[in-house]
Amino acid sequence: MENYRKVRTSEEEIPLPFPDLPPDVVEMKVKEGSKIRNLMNFAMAQMELKGRRQIVFSGCGRAVTKTITCVEIMKRKLGGLHQVTKVRYKTVLEVWENQDPPPDGPAQNLTVHKNVPSICILLSRDPLDPNQTGYQPPEPRHEAGEDTLGSSAKGLKRPLPPPREELLPKKLQVQASDSPRGSGTTAGQLD
Repeated sequence: MENYRKVRTSEEEIPLPFPDLPPDVVEMKVKEGSKIRNLMNFAMAQMELKGRRQIVFSGCGRAVTKTITCVEIMKRKLGGLHQVTKVRYKTVLEVWENQDPPPDGPAQNLTVHKNVPSICILLSRDPLDPNQTGYQPPEPRHEAGEDTLGSSAKGLKRPLPPPREELLPKKLQVQASDSPRGSGTTAGQLD
């Protein structure tokens, strides 16, 4: 493959896996190079300013994690959103061109069909069917004055335990033992 270079990549277009979507539903197609800030600005404007009830985020390959990140940000900012997640495979066609063609013929192209993971996530202000596969109910709302950072049962933030001396690097052990109560360890004793 060292004599080939990628010339073109194209994804197969497949319909969204959600039945009964309104025809004007916004689909956020997340790409590997998409900026999360740009995606979120547009999506938030659609949901808040234009009053959309549903939005779909989709991404494939390396964009799957970015797609999930966008959904989690939106759920945290808006709250009360129902979610349905569908995972599937999408076929991506890559066309590779031979950079060292035979002298007596035209350049040869190689077409590669790749199946890459793909994710589609529907967020809705309206209740969705809780029996369908991939459904997640909205997170419970926090009461006013309640600590929103780490107050959910599954995301409790616990203080870190104090470091144990045997896990500290030797430099830190020396500094810790040079305290007024320390044993007076010197750098020469560490060698």
